[in-house]
Amino acid sequence: MSSVNLGLVLFMFLVGLEVRSGEARQSARAVILTSLASIVAPFLCGGTLAWTLYPQVETGASRWLFMLFVGSAVSVTAFPVLWRILADRKLTNTRVGIIAISCAAVDDFTAWILLAIIAVLAPLESHNTPLTLRFTVLAFYILAMLFVIRPVLRRLIPTRRPLGQGWFGVAMIFLLVSVYATKALSVHAPFGAFLAGVVMPEGDRLETEFRSHLEFVSLAMLLPLFFAYTGLRTSFGLLNNSETWLVCGLILLVAVTSKLLVSAACLRVSGMPWRESLSVGALVNTRGLVELVILNAGLDLHILSPSLFSMMVIMALATTLMTGPLLDHILPSSRRVGMRTRPAAASPSVNDPISLYHAGRRSPIAAAQPRAD
Repeated sequence: MSSVNLGLVLFMFLVGLEVRSGEARQSARAVILTSLASIVAPFLCGGTLAWTLYPQVETGASRWLFMLFVGSAVSVTAFPVLWRILADRKLTNTRVGIIAISCAAVDDFTAWILLAIIAVLAPLESHNTPLTLRFTVLAFYILAMLFVIRPVLRRLIPTRRPLGQGWFGVAMIFLLVSVYATKALSVHAPFGAFLAGVVMPEGDRLETEFRSHLEFVSLAMLLPLFFAYTGLRTSFGLLNNSETWLVCGLILLVAVTSKLLVSAACLRVSGMPWRESLSVGALVNTRGLVELVILNAGLDLHILSPSLFSMMVIMALATTLMTGPLLDHILPSSRRVGMRTRPAAASPSVNDPISLYHAGRRSPIAAAQPRAD
């Protein structure tokens, strides 16, 4: 495993630790509906755009597979980046922050499931195994991880006392087994790491220990190599005429409007004020490093052409960079006073020089009950 892939594996394991299915179950009905809308609307809009653009792009994938991938890529929310933005503005314990985190958790989990399905469908190499059998094995693997392995890990791995080097080693072996299992199923390796993080037992002490062992290695040492690798694969020189820039602008427009505006509209209908609704929409619109991981997978699977890959990278960077300024404009600091729903949790203990993809700590979602103005 190369250092670039190792950095991705460790990072996606940390993201999986943050994304818990229990968060959605604890959320209010409006939050769940918004979470679904924030991935269904971008998926449909992105898929429709991909269907239209297909005759103009060079891709080794079928039209349906291309549509599925672009729709999934547009639907992503960068959970770690969102956490960093909320932590910097002291919004993690507010209704806006809690709802945004809940939506991001659902979106990320759904997007990675979709990517796993796409990887099985992608004609990267010839398979003698029937497609239905491969899907059956993939579904069995995911269900076994969630409903068999996860309860076993809860009983075996201690969560209320120091983990110890032995148990940490066991967890790392489990992570590698999950990664190689997904690769054997022709699924992108980071999905196995993400799923391994999701099924780990919940517990602040356990998660803190994993972060203390892995954050510096993954965030400060290995992931910069992935950024450099992505930069080398991005060719902005391919966007050399007005038509390609028009397509790039159209991708950005669809990504922003389908994610930001639809999420905000759902929350406004549920009774949340427009200012807070738009703030949540701006937050879930950020895509960050998670988007770059998925785009690189699309290029490896020959679904994206180099020029379209470059356009999607521009979209990922633009939606990430616009989030902070847009949030400050919609919800200035003077309006954040008194918004906190509970005492602030301890700040994440991170000396992270690469704030773009810092994975912060989660807060419970139970307080995210929409109120009418």
